[in-house]
Amino acid sequence: MNPDTMFGPLDLLLPYVEYVFLVLVLVNAVTRFLAQRHYVDQYQDGGAEALDRYLPHDVSNVLLVLGAFYFTTITLHAGTILSVLALGVFVTDFFEFEARKVEARREDPLQRPKGALAAWTLVLAYALFQSVFVLIEQTAFWSSIV
Repeated sequence: MNPDTMFGPLDLLLPYVEYVFLVLVLVNAVTRFLAQRHYVDQYQDGGAEALDRYLPHDVSNVLLVLGAFYFTTITLHAGTILSVLALGVFVTDFFEFEARKVEARREDPLQRPKGALAAWTLVLAYALFQSVFVLIEQTAFWSSIV
């Protein structure tokens, strides 16, 4: 079986997988911002008991992890690093939501999810490295260095 056709129609993304993953990371940033705003609005309207998960952000996290796993099928080393980082974001977001609920129960103002933002920044940095490196490695300057 040809590994280039393992996922069928999804393999049309194969030449652009670095950029698709970068877009997933940026979409995750937008949903992260909207989720925090959603949590603050819910807390102001209904208190601690009104907080519930923001579905678009959860879907974005799952797509980020699945995108990293797909990236692993294309390039093992970079995909493994992205998978570990994306799983870190997923787990951190889970616990940051629970931290928001604790803050709401103590009637403290809701803070930004600092741990999740730090984990997301690492994913963004590596995704940018992967997408920009594809452009750099095609130049004559890079081949003269290597």
